[in-house]
Amino acid sequence: MTVPSPVLPSYEGANLAGVIPGLLEPAERRPVWFPEPLREGGQVVLLVVDGLGWLQLQDRCHFVPNLATLTGGPITSVVPSTTATALTSLTVGTPPALHGIVGYRLVVPGPTGPEVLNVLRWRTASGDARPFVDPRAFQPLEPFRGRPVPIVSKSEFAGTGFSEAHQRDAPLAGWAQASSLVVEVRRLLAAGEPLVYAYYEGVDKIAHLRGFGEYYDAELIAVDRLVGDLLDILPAGAVLAVTADHGQVDVGPKAVIVDQRVMDETAMLSGEGRFRWLHARSGESSSVDRLEAVARQIYGDEAWVATAEQMEANGWFGGSLRPEVRTRLGDVAVIPFEPVAYLDPADGGEARLVCRHGSLTADEMLVPLVARHGRLGE
Repeated sequence: MTVPSPVLPSYEGANLAGVIPGLLEPAERRPVWFPEPLREGGQVVLLVVDGLGWLQLQDRCHFVPNLATLTGGPITSVVPSTTATALTSLTVGTPPALHGIVGYRLVVPGPTGPEVLNVLRWRTASGDARPFVDPRAFQPLEPFRGRPVPIVSKSEFAGTGFSEAHQRDAPLAGWAQASSLVVEVRRLLAAGEPLVYAYYEGVDKIAHLRGFGEYYDAELIAVDRLVGDLLDILPAGAVLAVTADHGQVDVGPKAVIVDQRVMDETAMLSGEGRFRWLHARSGESSSVDRLEAVARQIYGDEAWVATAEQMEANGWFGGSLRPEVRTRLGDVAVIPFEPVAYLDPADGGEARLVCRHGSLTADEMLVPLVARHGRLGE
């Protein structure tokens, strides 16, 4: 069979990592790949809709009359196409190689040896990881280039390890219901904030729980109403921009435990179902080569198989990895291009997901960057 080419990030061009740095520039110096409304000046609200892929949006444009009025197109996410990595690249404005949150489940030194850190929960098998993994040291870069850009997000995210890692001390306007997101955005715009960052996670959550179908469509319709409400409250000259961290693939029941022949060659697993890291039993090149060969033999007809060194050399992470960042990854990754996922027996919660992401398919890697001015004065 013909193996498709992966969709690789355009880190120097239309990529998630360039959105915030571009918005912090004067309008006349913003990237040419920005939608025209973002290059005309005025206050900006950046709405980040977790899990809203460009291709999924195009398939359902008849459901979203408000989103359909925004102009723009697709940009690329990052490697891997997962929330922890992508949101960090968005807020700090760099590729993953520079900020170091290079995945969802990463290896860290624990109290008694290596453990796998769930970055979103900032937990390992030992519990809360903050006593031995400092979020600010783990991800050392300042978000928003050190500027106090206000964040409108769920109140429950305040004070978490991941929030501290990728948002630092940015002022938080917390909300409990999505209707309050609009109220907080209006308040901040009235106070004169030039840039407001708003985050909504409902699409990603429904896709994981229910897959594509009527529940997903209903959630997308709710997001479109949210977009309409934001367009209605924008003051004259202000612009709403909408983007996302990644898209989705419906895997359904096609999620399987990593093959025992691969497990026999590994010391541990990390990553996630659509970007599964395999850790060789020893650091010797022969052990890594053997692991890569076995993984390629078993999964080569449905997944890209690559070593960490190959990915780094080919620029998948956007640069060279610092030594401490390299230790967070495995030796060989299995990254499916078919709608399948490879489960870690030690990660029980992952088996329940319907839609997934992390890989380098167009469904997962392409996200929208669309914008328009508000409706006041129309």
